[in-house]
Amino acid sequence: MPPRKAASKDPEPLPRSARKDLTRARLLQAALTLMGEGRSFTSLGLREIAREAGVVPNAFYRHFRNTDELGLVLVEEVGITLRRLLREARKMDVAPSDMLRRSVSVYLEYVKLNRLQFLFISSERSGGSRILRLAIRNDVTHFTNEMAQDFRMRGLYAHLPTARLQMVCGMIVMTMLAAATDVLDLPPDQTLLEAEMSENFVQQLKIILFGATRLNDALASS
Repeated sequence: MPPRKAASKDPEPLPRSARKDLTRARLLQAALTLMGEGRSFTSLGLREIAREAGVVPNAFYRHFRNTDELGLVLVEEVGITLRRLLREARKMDVAPSDMLRRSVSVYLEYVKLNRLQFLFISSERSGGSRILRLAIRNDVTHFTNEMAQDFRMRGLYAHLPTARLQMVCGMIVMTMLAAATDVLDLPPDQTLLEAEMSENFVQQLKIILFGATRLNDALASS
C-alpha cells in the first residue's frame, strides 16, 4: 500500500499588524504607479488609489486621512532612506575624493532604483499641493543641516561660520536634486552617457567644495 501523502497545510494567516502594514504599502505603491503613468499627484483621488491597490475605499481611511497625508509619508520615506544611505557612504574609511565619488554613486543608484519616488518628488517640489511643497522644502533643509553637522564633526571647512557652511551644503543638495532629474530623463541602457553624467555630477560638487575653501576670502574682498 503506497504511503499516504501528507495533507497540505494552508499558509498561516498574517497577523493583523502585518496585514495593516501590507495594505499601507500597497496604497503608497498604488499612488506611485498611477503617477508613473503620467498623472500628477494632485489629480489622484483616494478611491482611484484604493482601486489600484486592490482594497476598498474605507481601507484608505484606516491609514491616511486624505491624499495629502499619503503624499507626506512618501516624502518622509524618501528623505529618511536617502539620508541613511549617504551617512553610511560618508562613514567609509576612504580618502575625501573617493568619499565624494562613493556618495555620488550611492545617490545615483538610489535614484534609479526608486524612479517613481523621485518622479513624485521632482513633480511636487515645484507644483501641486502646497502642503507637499513645504514638506519637501523642510526635508531639503533637514538634509542640508544634517550634512553641515556631519562636515563639522569631521573637521571639514572649519573656517566657515555655520550659516556659510549651511549655504554650501544647500548648494550641494540643490545640485543633487537637479542631478536626479537628469537621471530620470536618461534613456535606458545608455552606459556611457550615464558614466558621463555621473562624472559631470562629481565635478560640479568638486567646484562647490573648492569654492567653500575660498569662500571667506572671496566674501571679505567683495
